[in-house]
Amino acid sequence: MNETSDFLSFRKMVTPIIIQILFWLGVIIAIIFGIVSIVYGVVRSDVPTLLYGLLGLILGPLVVRIYCEILILFFRINETLTEISNKIDRLIRE
Repeated sequence: MNETSDFLSFRKMVTPIIIQILFWLGVIIAIIFGIVSIVYGVVRSDVPTLLYGLLGLILGPLVVRIYCEILILFFRINETLTEISNKIDRLIRE
């Protein structure tokens, strides 16, 4: 019952789970974009598109990971501050 109460009172965040799902979707989209760009660049003999595809294939998932880590960082900071606040409250009550 405590977990349901935490969820309903917004003490437990669901957004980190959603961010993890968005991370994997972003990685899949970045890889698809990279592969499509590479194929298009090879078929059209377009070197810049081929290079953009390679760059997207390599850096795309990395950029998505960094962005998601920054978002998760805010939630980790919140969790840590909540733990500190709870510990201080317990010390004050003792």
